[in-house]
Amino acid sequence: MFFKKIIIKFIFLLILSLFLFIGIFNLKNDFYAAGTESSIIRQQVTAISVKKIENQQQFQKTETIGVVNQLKAQEELNIFHIVMGVMAGLVLFLYGVAKMAEGMETLAGDRVRNILRKFTTNPLGGVITGSIVTTILDSSSVTIIIVIAMVSAGLLTYLESLGVVLGSNIGTAFGVQVVAFNIDEYAPIALFMGFLLSLLGKNERLKQIGLIVLGIGLLFFGLGYIENATAPFRDYPQFINWMENLGHNTLQGALVGGLFTVLIQSSSATVAIVVTLASQGLISLPTGIALMLGAEIGTCADTLVATIGRKPPAIRTGLFHFLFNFASVTVGLLFASQLAALSLWVSTLAGAGDNVARQIANAQLIFNLLGVLLVLGFLPWIARGLERLIPD
Repeated sequence: MFFKKIIIKFIFLLILSLFLFIGIFNLKNDFYAAGTESSIIRQQVTAISVKKIENQQQFQKTETIGVVNQLKAQEELNIFHIVMGVMAGLVLFLYGVAKMAEGMETLAGDRVRNILRKFTTNPLGGVITGSIVTTILDSSSVTIIIVIAMVSAGLLTYLESLGVVLGSNIGTAFGVQVVAFNIDEYAPIALFMGFLLSLLGKNERLKQIGLIVLGIGLLFFGLGYIENATAPFRDYPQFINWMENLGHNTLQGALVGGLFTVLIQSSSATVAIVVTLASQGLISLPTGIALMLGAEIGTCADTLVATIGRKPPAIRTGLFHFLFNFASVTVGLLFASQLAALSLWVSTLAGAGDNVARQIANAQLIFNLLGVLLVLGFLPWIARGLERLIPD
């Protein structure tokens, strides 16, 4: 069973890597090409003194040296420090998410399952419940894996689970909205309070609340660490050009986002990092949308693996998640420019017209809301189609 899961993840990762390689191979812009424009100064043959000509030549020489030194400084990025900083920030972020989910599951694990059973009797209730549960757990994968286990155990019907799957996508977008507020500077407060509660809490409930607060602090502290580590890229034109190319080539941007999500196994982390980079001016709205769309596909890897060895109803639930995300991302790629324009309009109305980070977060929320609204009314027919495809 373990080897089957590893093989499926490896195949999923290999397919995304293959498409990404093809996209990069066909990219016409050479990422590493960097050149400097040479300027030719015409010397005016007029009645100018020899002293003035010498001063102009000396000024030109000094300016050229300054430009060369600036270019050398741009080329001499300390990649090792940047990579180590990003890795450290990513580990803190993922560990924070894990601690927060652990505290939530311990504190309200049985309640979550009871809520899922009680409020998913109709598709709309399932969507609302899935949104709330995913917002609390901060992971659509965890929500869907819980749902798959409940369907396999007969605690939740296959049809009831579909609404929860749809709602989990919306819940993920709510979490990114919080990240877009750029509140990482307050992370040490959450770290300190969470540590004290988890260490000095008088009962188990207080300790678990402290663990949740500690996880939130680690989450935002990790994002702040990533932001500081990637700051040198602001003055590195090759990186800026590559990000712009991903915005122009939406498919390639989606492949990068999908590959990264499969590697770190968290779409929330992928989009959170994208939003963090956008807050520094490193990522534009089109690039952020492309990477976000890829993350929506990459998150399906875990849920597909979770269906291995399950009963047919549970397999249908996992397959529905993949097919829904694949279809919505395909439409999103075709209408990426329209999605960007709609997000910009909504952000402007909300007073965030010049905040790219909030625009990307709003784009993800709009994208998932529209996808759910378009599919919600057709769930009974989709359910019957999947039942024919994977019979009991």
